[in-house]
Amino acid sequence: MFPSSPASLLQAAFAVSCGLLIIRVLLSLKSLWYIVGRVWRWVEERTQAYQSFNVPRYGEGLQENPLYRKVSAYAAALPAAEDSDHTNLFSSGVRSNEFSAQLAAGQVVNDFFLGARVSWTFLPSDDGGCLVLRLRRQDRYRVLRPYLQHVENASDEIDLRRKEIRLFSVAGRRWRSVPMTHPATMETVAMEQDMKNKVRADLESFLKGRPYYTRLGRVWKRSYLLHGPPGTGKSSFVAAMARFLCYDLYDLDLSVVSGAADLRSLLLDTTPRSIILVEDLDRYFSAGGEVSGMLNFMDGVFSCCAEERVMVFTASSKNTLDPTVIRPGRLDVQIHFPLCDFTAFKTLASNYLGLKDHKLYQQVEEGFQAGARLSPAEIGEIMIAHRGSPSRALKSVISALQRSSSFTAPEKTVCTSYESGSRRLSDSETVGCVSGRLGLGVGKDTTVREFRKLYGLIRLRSGSRKEGALAVEVSGAGVDAGGRAV
Repeated sequence: MFPSSPASLLQAAFAVSCGLLIIRVLLSLKSLWYIVGRVWRWVEERTQAYQSFNVPRYGEGLQENPLYRKVSAYAAALPAAEDSDHTNLFSSGVRSNEFSAQLAAGQVVNDFFLGARVSWTFLPSDDGGCLVLRLRRQDRYRVLRPYLQHVENASDEIDLRRKEIRLFSVAGRRWRSVPMTHPATMETVAMEQDMKNKVRADLESFLKGRPYYTRLGRVWKRSYLLHGPPGTGKSSFVAAMARFLCYDLYDLDLSVVSGAADLRSLLLDTTPRSIILVEDLDRYFSAGGEVSGMLNFMDGVFSCCAEERVMVFTASSKNTLDPTVIRPGRLDVQIHFPLCDFTAFKTLASNYLGLKDHKLYQQVEEGFQAGARLSPAEIGEIMIAHRGSPSRALKSVISALQRSSSFTAPEKTVCTSYESGSRRLSDSETVGCVSGRLGLGVGKDTTVREFRKLYGLIRLRSGSRKEGALAVEVSGAGVDAGGRAV
């Protein structure tokens, strides 16, 4: 309720006036503190001996100074540049909604390094202007060279983050490129978290490894072998590696390469900070590809034509590859991409459906525990088709798991022989076969109810063709947690 008496109105007005006065005092104190800071810095600059270093944009013959470009990128990325009273903003020509800052004329940006305060100032001129570095004279020998090295390293990292990643492919014995728009990242790939962390740490260590490789006298490169069945995410993982490293990706199709000479020529045309991808290495060798030419491509003299490079090879199975190809020292890291398990399934469900948990997860986990396996590509297609209904998508995954094989190859051969009538199985073989199809573990813990069910199915199989067909249909169905066919 609003105050009704004049005394109450006066009290309210007095309270409002006091509040406004307190706010005004606080604002005045903040402004006063800012003025005191400016005065203190002015006095410090007049009383301390400072030294200035100019970094001109152009040198003799109008050659652009590489240090100027790096300093400009570094100074504009400092937090003090955005906090300044005036800063020039530009939009990126590479990516949308990306903006960068550049120092305005006369703008001063402060920075701190090794306990010393330094500042950058942009001074425009007709010949392109220059950036001025100011620091205390007493800090010159201690700070100057390490600071400039720090600026160059930080600028390289900034350029790497802003770089547009390109995908190169072979066309007419030459590389042609397009922007790489594959959205895969290390966070979205379906892989065991421990393995993902190890690969991430290995890549980060490689990025910082120039001094280490130089000290060892080795070429700064890394090689990976990704092996596993088709559809397990090997190509998507390579795209995630390229995005994580900010490296260009060279996709080398061996089917269009005529020989070792073409391999060397294509390799010489690649650039540093790139990933060289060679897919289906086992298919290349099975088609008569030269092992010696591939070995020279992997670690010969011509493979050292550029540093800071990652070479990635993929294969469906590494067991079919020549031992000299996969020996240690030639391939640094080998990563197996298996068919999907429950852990990978949860990652896919989070990426495709936005699910962290669901009441049907227990049935999905039981399907994987029974030995059923699907590739991540198969599960991904199911989830895309039913992305509007997560429950329907999970039910479709459960049905696909039930249809997949849940027993080993020898058991499948025995069951197939039985169904084709080539020979009669013993009761123990039939029990093992049917229990495999039902997802039942026949062992010490098997219940009497499960044995009775299996015995009934055996009786059905030995009966008429109609009854046999019924048994096959039942054996292909799922089983709930209590052992009942559904």
